[in-house]
Amino acid sequence: MTVAPERPVLPFTRPNVLELAPLYEVLRREAPVAAVTTPAGDAAWLVTRYAEVRDLLGDPRLGRSHPHPERAARITHGAVQEGPSGDFETEEADHTRMRRLLTPAFSAKRMRQMGEDVQALVDGYVDDLVAAKEASPDGVADLHTRLAVPLPVAVICRLLGVPPGDADHFRDLSDRMATYSGEVDAEGARAEFGRYMAGLAERTRAEPREDVISDLVRAQAQDETYDYGEMIRLSVGLLFAGHETTVNRIGLGALLLLTRRERWEDLAADPAGRTDAHVEEIMRLGAPGDLGLLRYAHTDVEVGGVTIREGDAVILSINAANRDPAAFADAEAFDPDREERAHVGFGHGGHFCIGASLARTELRTVFRTLATRLPGLRLATGLDDIEVRTQHLTGGVTALPVTW
Repeated sequence: MTVAPERPVLPFTRPNVLELAPLYEVLRREAPVAAVTTPAGDAAWLVTRYAEVRDLLGDPRLGRSHPHPERAARITHGAVQEGPSGDFETEEADHTRMRRLLTPAFSAKRMRQMGEDVQALVDGYVDDLVAAKEASPDGVADLHTRLAVPLPVAVICRLLGVPPGDADHFRDLSDRMATYSGEVDAEGARAEFGRYMAGLAERTRAEPREDVISDLVRAQAQDETYDYGEMIRLSVGLLFAGHETTVNRIGLGALLLLTRRERWEDLAADPAGRTDAHVEEIMRLGAPGDLGLLRYAHTDVEVGGVTIREGDAVILSINAANRDPAAFADAEAFDPDREERAHVGFGHGGHFCIGASLARTELRTVFRTLATRLPGLRLATGLDDIEVRTQHLTGGVTALPVTW
């Protein structure tokens, strides 16, 4: 099989929610930096091999901004990672400020408190899952709606300082912003999110607490150049990265384990000792979405035998990189005991996910608790019958029926 001379069009068709499109394997081998057409119809470079993806994740010659944003290629018609963001002239300084502003939110003290909160939340949602099964005539409950969806949004609301009663509204805004079907007003959802966050910031100004919004309000008081636009971009990023991706990795993690019965039984036999290793494989193999991380070249870049020109769009396929056989032995196998641990599920370099510790806490708590309380957990339907969310940046499932 060889790569066709015309540009492949993203997203590629995948066999099921757990497997990548076969074309990724071909591209890794024959064209690790390949010209593709985005869902928005524009040209971009797709990077699929681990070595190049890892290098470019930490390469300062690529960024989220564009030297000429009005001419930038668009990836989708959604409102998250759809095109360039930030200011080309100040991106590096803005990123440094963002990391500094978020440092208090992810301090050891707050992470300890969040860990306690996450366990309490997971216990409550598993109680709901059990109650739903008991009330169901067929003894089936939906792990997606009872646990995978509400947990991450509850956590991100606590982190940001959003009232719990607004969690469903937050979930709806996040879903709409990341949808690029054209049937959803993604930009309208982003504008609504901006208005909501500005109002919340004003209400918080009078009574600051230990949360991200309070941190950002304090930053505004100290730096008049830190405006609402930047605050909203940061909040959108936190909402999306801290919610959508975790929702999907809970669902995909459950599928990866429950479709490999021996792996689930291994975890259930020793939840305390085996959860961490299983979660790292979920982070490596759990492949949310069918696109990748969007960057733009800030200067000409030679990589993988290709010259990426200044201003070109670059899509870094984390999914393909994490399944590269050159980096991971038996790369498609779910192996919690593998020696290679350097997956790029949280990025790499200066843009390594600042919330990685919180995401790991959520995933570890979920799977340790499920394996402890519901060791007989199993899917109530076949993998091919699981409905997949399409034309959405992170994809994932729409339901996950389970029983035990």
